[in-house]
Amino acid sequence: MSYPEKVYFGQDGEVSANFRPASTPPDLGEPGDGIHYLATTQVTKGEFGLYRVMMKPRAGGPNTHFHRTISESFYILDGTVRLYDGEQWVDAKQGDFLHVPQGGLHAFRNDSDAPAEMLLLFTPGAPREEYFEKLGSVTADERAAFLDKHDSYFV
Repeated sequence: MSYPEKVYFGQDGEVSANFRPASTPPDLGEPGDGIHYLATTQVTKGEFGLYRVMMKPRAGGPNTHFHRTISESFYILDGTVRLYDGEQWVDAKQGDFLHVPQGGLHAFRNDSDAPAEMLLLFTPGAPREEYFEKLGSVTADERAAFLDKHDSYFV
């Protein structure tokens, strides 16, 4: 395996980093129960999407699903997140990691009486923000097309 093709062709580098302080409020939801858009596909030019997901106690989560075009990885920062790896549910704690390649069945939820927090990584990058923001308002008639548009296939 080799490095990817060059993207930057300058000689001296450039000032282009994006810093996001920990005190930044969530982009969706509220503090303690929201999603922080740390690195969107727009910012990373399609390389990846990285989100900080904060879940209140007993927040639940999505049912078992898979993606055809993107992989999804979970890194637990705090609390206990129940992760489904396609075969079994695992109570993941701080420092635990799960990578799910394209097509892999998975789910996550917070069933505990305490808050939980994790990093969620999608590769390659996909515009997941619209999915997170509009899923709750999609009508039954729009649901199938919306899920297909956002590469989410529930089983």
